[in-house]
Amino acid sequence: MSDQEQERKTGGPLSRRIFLRGAGVVMALPWLESVPVWGAVAGEPKAPSKPPKRFVVQFMGTGVSPDNWWAKGEGSAMELSKSLKPLEPYKEQLNVINGLFNKPSTGVGIHPGMTGNILSGMPLTKGAVLHGGISVDQILASRIGQETIQPSLVLACEQPLTGYHETNFSMAYSSHISWQSADSPVPTEVYPSLAFDSLFENSGSRRLESVLDRVSSEAARLRHQISREDRAKVDEYLTSVREVEKRAQKMRGDLGTAADRARDKGKALISMKRPENGLPEDIRDHMRLMCDIVALAIQTDKTRIATMLMCRDLSGLFYPFLGVRDAHHPASHNDNSDDYERITRHYVTQLAYLAGKLKAMPEGEGNVLDNSCLLWLSNMYSGSRHDNSTLPILTVGNLGGALTAGRVLNYRDKGDENRKVCSLYLSLMDRMGVTLERFGDADARLSGI
Repeated sequence: MSDQEQERKTGGPLSRRIFLRGAGVVMALPWLESVPVWGAVAGEPKAPSKPPKRFVVQFMGTGVSPDNWWAKGEGSAMELSKSLKPLEPYKEQLNVINGLFNKPSTGVGIHPGMTGNILSGMPLTKGAVLHGGISVDQILASRIGQETIQPSLVLACEQPLTGYHETNFSMAYSSHISWQSADSPVPTEVYPSLAFDSLFENSGSRRLESVLDRVSSEAARLRHQISREDRAKVDEYLTSVREVEKRAQKMRGDLGTAADRARDKGKALISMKRPENGLPEDIRDHMRLMCDIVALAIQTDKTRIATMLMCRDLSGLFYPFLGVRDAHHPASHNDNSDDYERITRHYVTQLAYLAGKLKAMPEGEGNVLDNSCLLWLSNMYSGSRHDNSTLPILTVGNLGGALTAGRVLNYRDKGDENRKVCSLYLSLMDRMGVTLERFGDADARLSGI
């Protein structure tokens, strides 16, 4: 695909962007300072350009450990609770937001009705017909997604549920937080090998071969055409791709075996439990690899919008590596226990891991995390009480200076009209360059954000 074709595909110029191509694969590279801006005249100074802003959501179902969820102070002096301790290195880019709620999800019944609209703030319909609202990530994808090859990336680390809950809400609401229309969730990719393939448009009969091997000759030629600083950036990136590819390839084999097994048994993969369904048995491997794939997608500007459902509502994930015997959902019914605190901290660790990956990527005078907003949240505060009258919410990153960070913000006593989570979404969309008069149940921005 030529640069002109890429430009037509994305609806705009690909400034300082370059692609390595091989048989059945296209690999976007990170932002390279020594590559001329597309369309610039040789010898003329390069026009200054600001790095793009990115928005990533991480979601954990069924609440946190309430007694272990707090923060005090500001900036580098911020004191973090045990569950938030993994974010210690990022305190100056962290906002701990307390007291917000999603009014349309309150008083409607537990679980699915509390989840499917967590990013849309729209009422959900019971029964066989799905109906809610477009989620904030997909609003952003529809407005700024044309600036990248892929408008958004939607991943999950757990298969969706089917059927209906006792409240007569579809289990689809428990399994999907990203909605492309009021009636249709965005399909989630749960298999790391397939997510990796989509990242590099890896297809065709040579799909099982290394993507790096197939672009090696182009990579070698490129190294002679770019600056020493950009060579170091490309080498670091290709090393990261190689490491992720090795892990994805192993899981590709597991998926192939699982697909054969499912066919022999006349079952659908979605009906089988891990690891028989080809998903990693160790959820740590699964989550880290999905975080790595998001980081690569952001680094190469494949997309600027990503959503990660780390575990769904009514989650059946197990955590033997944490010394916890119960599955996620039963464990949440004792949410102030040591067991559930360790589960909560595990999910905060995924946010810290992704933040660290983005912070390690130089960009302009700073790094990619400086120009991003990572939003972490759950659909309820307390699983034991199924209480979603307030939600646990974190942000990490500064959106290029547009988002003030290093704060603990409390809206519990501000009145219901002034503590809507959709007001937060309006404020974040403003800072991403997307301005709406209203979103979900909110028509006002969140004060103080």
